[in-house]
Amino acid sequence: MVAKSDSIVTVLRAEIIDGTIPAGARLKEEVIAARFGVSRVPIREALLQLESEGFINTEKYKGATVSARSQRDVVELMQVRRGLEVLAASLAAEARGGDQAENLRAVVLRGRQAGEAGAVDELPPLILEFHEIVARASGNAELARMLDGLLRRIAWGFELEIEDRIDTSWADHAAIATAILGGAPVQAGYLMGEHILKDEQIYRRQVAAPL
Repeated sequence: MVAKSDSIVTVLRAEIIDGTIPAGARLKEEVIAARFGVSRVPIREALLQLESEGFINTEKYKGATVSARSQRDVVELMQVRRGLEVLAASLAAEARGGDQAENLRAVVLRGRQAGEAGAVDELPPLILEFHEIVARASGNAELARMLDGLLRRIAWGFELEIEDRIDTSWADHAAIATAILGGAPVQAGYLMGEHILKDEQIYRRQVAAPL
């Protein structure tokens, strides 16, 4: 059974990421409790979780507010993500995808079909799913947990213009999957690192970040 606080975290996190709840907005316990029809206890638990993930700040006497996300924050998160995803891909390849092998094949096929059909709007969730599957395929639960939080925080600060990479992006994913399923850890890690680096470079160009 999913705890009430977990469900509330999922909703609030999604609204922060998509901008429904903007940076600087105050999150009042009583207002959120009334919205979800619960006591303040699960609300406090949810806010603590969001704070631990970096989505909100809590100050004494001021309560919780949605964090601001700077360009440097996003780039630094991407750099950390690159290192972790290289490790995840390498570990996943050592196990040839493990119990996630079929899921990996399936998501690559769905992404290829979406790309061929020009269904660009279907690709962002498939891209996220692909990276989540690779993280789970690593067989390292702590690594998967860390990547889950990072991917969500990066999605909050950076929306990739996938139309510009519809062909190359999914080709990257397919190549990474092939290396993982073929049991080639060095190749899988290298391809993943190059793939994430492309996203970093695109972000820097989009914001012209003076880093």
